[in-house]
Amino acid sequence: MDLRLNGKRALITGSTVGIGFAIAMALAEEGAEVVVNGRSEEKVTEAKRRIHAKISKAKIVGVAADLSSSDGVTRITEAYPDIDILVNSVGIFEPRAFGQIPDADWLKFFEVNVMSGVRLSRHYLPQMRDRNWGRIVFISSESAANIPAEMIHYGVTKTAQVALARGLAETTVGTRITVNSVLPGPTLSEGVGTFIHQLAQEQGVAIEEVEKQFFQNTRPSSLIKRFIQPEEVASLVAYICSPLSAATKMARP
Repeated sequence: MDLRLNGKRALITGSTVGIGFAIAMALAEEGAEVVVNGRSEEKVTEAKRRIHAKISKAKIVGVAADLSSSDGVTRITEAYPDIDILVNSVGIFEPRAFGQIPDADWLKFFEVNVMSGVRLSRHYLPQMRDRNWGRIVFISSESAANIPAEMIHYGVTKTAQVALARGLAETTVGTRITVNSVLPGPTLSEGVGTFIHQLAQEQGVAIEEVEKQFFQNTRPSSLIKRFIQPEEVASLVAYICSPLSAATKMARP
């Protein structure tokens, strides 16, 4: 299916690894000009190289910026002041008992997971209104609805993203702009893969056994009983970013 993304410029935050990288790859494959973002020049350069290796005609640019502060957002908006598609994919997580989460960690999680999207949307949404076309997508998580006891601060920020997306969507009524939040279930991103591998080593069992136990004990409500691949999330996001998804609102996988 042609998603009609030729000529569209898309910024995907946190797109050097994991879900963000998969989304960058999917949009590049559909012909969009993709702005890759990561915290270091090295990671951005490597992500661009990997995309070009698979998609020789990909239109890829990049910007290194740490989105844990407004300075990082300014770095992006100064480098690329005008875009058509914003995918707020950057995010951090860390399993930690609630009583051991200090204020500094709460604030850090909100800065990265929530405020980066607030600041970027505040910059790009007015331009989308001027053109009467645009896409804003927040990569939230099923943890927004099922707050994980082992990382409550992460879950709370993901709930905040859904609320933010809904609020922004209300400001686009009657326009050709859509704002959506995507809530993937447990996904085998780089960070999760490392975590699962460490658990397998600590427990002295195979990775497959750790996955089985996870869905039996921690996520028993899962319907597919396996970790989602980042590319599976990216396929849905690519459609949401397309002009074909003009009537898609608040999508959840």
